[in-house]
Order: sequence, then structure tokens, then C-alpha cells
Amino acid sequence: MNDKSGQSASIWMSQDVPAMPPIVSGAHADVCIVGAGIAGLTTTYCLMKEGKSIILLDAGQPGGGMTQRTTAHLSNALDDRYVEIERLHGKTGAQLAAHSHTAAIDWIDKVRFEERIECDFTRLDGYLFAPSDDARQLIDEEWQAARRAGVDGVERLDRLPGNMFETGPCLRFPRQAQFHPLKYVSGLLKAIRAGGGRVFSNAHVTSVDSDTPIKLETSQGSVVTAHAVVIATNTPINNLVTIHTKQAAYISYVIGARIPAGSIEPALFWDTLDPYHYVRIHRQVSAREGEDSVLIVGGEDHKAGQADDGEARYARLEAWARERFPMMNAVVFRWSGQVMESVDGLAFAGRNPGDTDNIYSATGDSGMGMTHGTIAGLLITDLIMKRESPWSSLYDPSRRPVRAAGEFIRESLNVAAQYTDWVTGGDVETEAQIPHAQGAVLRDGLTKIAIYRDAQGELHKCSAVCPHLGCIVAWNHAENTWDCPCHGSRFDKFGKVLNGPATSDLSPLKQEDT
Repeated sequence: MNDKSGQSASIWMSQDVPAMPPIVSGAHADVCIVGAGIAGLTTTYCLMKEGKSIILLDAGQPGGGMTQRTTAHLSNALDDRYVEIERLHGKTGAQLAAHSHTAAIDWIDKVRFEERIECDFTRLDGYLFAPSDDARQLIDEEWQAARRAGVDGVERLDRLPGNMFETGPCLRFPRQAQFHPLKYVSGLLKAIRAGGGRVFSNAHVTSVDSDTPIKLETSQGSVVTAHAVVIATNTPINNLVTIHTKQAAYISYVIGARIPAGSIEPALFWDTLDPYHYVRIHRQVSAREGEDSVLIVGGEDHKAGQADDGEARYARLEAWARERFPMMNAVVFRWSGQVMESVDGLAFAGRNPGDTDNIYSATGDSGMGMTHGTIAGLLITDLIMKRESPWSSLYDPSRRPVRAAGEFIRESLNVAAQYTDWVTGGDVETEAQIPHAQGAVLRDGLTKIAIYRDAQGELHKCSAVCPHLGCIVAWNHAENTWDCPCHGSRFDKFGKVLNGPATSDLSPLKQEDT
């Protein structure tokens, strides 16, 4: 898999995803979908089944963004927990959230069966546990909230079953699931192409003109027109401010360690820490008897662009896991991914705020990307087909998170604080201090320069100013990328844009500029 989202490699990336052809200018469709991750592919598949002509565009290859950096939990046990969802969205909102995530898992199960997609889909239990005695009250509170939300079969246990590590009281969520995300992506692609959907890769959309028909332009100069557009790019590239004030980009870290096959009963695990830890086991259905499985452990989140201590975070993840899973052998995978956290714990899916009625967006996965992305596809399909959806108000991108005002203010102040980087010094005082194969920000008078020194010692210089809203980018040693601390834009070591909301590269500097 050709990854364009960072240098680390997830466990899924050995899976080949069929390459798609480049875009042809002048193409037209009923609906154009931008972004071929879970949300974009689900929307494409659903609308194709409704008889709509579809064009799907991706800046790289399908599944090559954050979809391949997930741990691929499929769960109705929400990241922010039902106690918080009920507080923010009321009892009815919590019930709709539970219903929609359950429906998303069932839909994935149905489609992979109908389309014969071999994606290692497995039903299994999920367990929420508290790491300390003083946090165990949370277990009882969450149990009651989940029951009020209508989560089927959730039960309180005195501890994890079997010979697992000691947790004390925990919650069991039945009929959760896991899968191989890129095998699933490949299967959806095959079904979409067989149904007449047109999928194009290396089609980096730089502008969306809301005229009728809607016109999309790519960095290659190609133009596509459509009657409706869905922006499914992890974070919207066509929304300058509105959505970005209601969500924040976080980096989450993952390790994969070999464990003897059968040493841990397959299940999903989460704790109640903030940030929390999340665990699953990967064993391919086709694996030989006795072949090692891989224990996948994630956590240690931080705001994008606001920490650069990936090695320490990987080390803490490993220490946490070895304490609870002593059968762990060597760590064979380490990767990170970006998560868009909404201020009220639920995704944004529906008509894009401030746009015409035929432009839609899907973002704010809040740690539940596989199910939230699927929900977005089902919901947006209903809206385009002019059908009522019980979930539309809950996930409406225009909603005002009144009960999350405190979180909204905290995130806004955090973003504002990042602009002080304009008046601070750089990471280094001179170019000579930048090691080979690393980057750093250098102050030069009133400007800041993002400088990468390659393995041969040659310097590559760009403006350090993110073209989205002018924050100063930060070097990410773990992924060899430039990350924006304000809204999560990511650029490669040479300044080429990888992830929005920025749609253009960091401005290159001529020699005379430096």
C-alpha cells in the first residue's frame, strides 16, 4: 500500500488495494464524493445502489489516508461514553447514538456477506474497565446510562472473564465486531466498480464552486461537475472556519506485538482513562494453526502539532500493555493516526454549514471512525434521496453544541494560543543544528521557516505558515511530517499537503528568500 499520510506503517498496509486511474477532466455525475476512506466509500456504494451516477475522487489511493491507520474496532460502546453523550444530547440523543452505531455494525456485516468481502469480520464481546478503585463508580454510572440508551445486552461483571488481568468491575458489550479495514475497502471498491461507479486516484481537490452544477477543480487542473457533492476528507477542505471551531485534531499512537495464538480470548477492551487505552487482537481467519496473533494496543493521544515525543508515548503504551498482557513478545508494529474529536462526542454528517443544500460533509469521527463513517454514508444517502432519517438532527454539522460550551471555549482558547508561535523563537537557532533526516522550524527575522535536512544533508525550505488559517506548523519526528497545531493540516517533509483542511502546500522558499 502506498501510504501518503506519514512514514509509520500499520499492520493493515501490507494489503494491496487496487490502484485507480487518474482523473479525466470534464467528467460529470449526479454526485461527486471527495475522499475514498470509509465514509466516502460507504456513501458511494449506497448512492450507487440507489441508481445515482457517481464519481469518487481521492488525493492518493482509496483507503490511503486515516482509514489505514485505524485499529478497526466496530463498536456501539462510544468513545465519550454514554454518561457524557446523555448529558450533551439528552436521553433521546443517546438512544439515537446507540441505535446508529449498532446499525452501522449490522450494515457492514450485511454488505460484506452480500458482496462476499473476505475482510476478517468477526463478532466478539467488548469490555470497558476502570484502572483504579476510585474510578469504578464510573462503571456503574456508565452501565445505567448504556441501558437507558437501549444498548442491547450490556451487563456489569465483577471482573474480566477467564484468566485475564484483574480489573474489578467492568461492563460487557455483546455483539461488537472487528475487521481488516483495507480488505473491506478493497471489497467495496470492487463492488462499486462492478456497479458502474467511477473512482479516480491522485485527484487532489483544491476548490469546490457551489454554482449549478457544482464545479470541483484539482491540483492537476482537472474539472469535475456534479449536481451534489460530498466532502469526506477526514476534516472538510471546503469549510474555512465553521466546522473547525467545533472539532480538534488529535494524534493517537498504536503498537502491535506478537502473542501466542489462543493466549488471549478475542475481544475488544477499553479503559476509562483520559486519554483511554484500546485493545484488540488480530488473527487472520486464514492463519495457520499455531501461528502468532498480534495484540494491537492504542492510546497516548495528544493534540496534533502540540507534542513531539512519539518515542516516549510508544514506550508508555508498551509498558502499559506488558503489565496486563505478560504473554506479549516482540513489538512488530508502531504507527499513529489522526482523530478528529468533536466538542460534543459525535460526528458531523449532513449538509455542510453555510453552503447550498446540495453540498454535504462527513467529519468529527471522535475515535469511532469505522462506525461514524458508515453512519455518515447511510445518513447522507437518505438526505440526497430526500428521505427522512432519524439521525439527521443528531449528526447535523450545523448543530450548536450548547451543552458542550465549556469544551468549545477550551478548544477555542487552545487554538488562539497557538498563534503566539509567531512571536516565539524557532526550534533551533541555526540550520547547522538540524540533524540529517529531520526537520525543525527556524526564525528568520519576522518569518518562520520549516526546514528539512535530508539523509544526504541537503536542506529543503518552506514557509512554516499553514495556508489554511496561518498557524505555524510543527515537526513530527514519529511520522516525518509537518503538522498544524490549530486545525490538524499535515504536510510531508518537503511541504506537500497530505491532510486538510489546507488544500495547498507550504509555500516553497527561493534561495534569495532565506
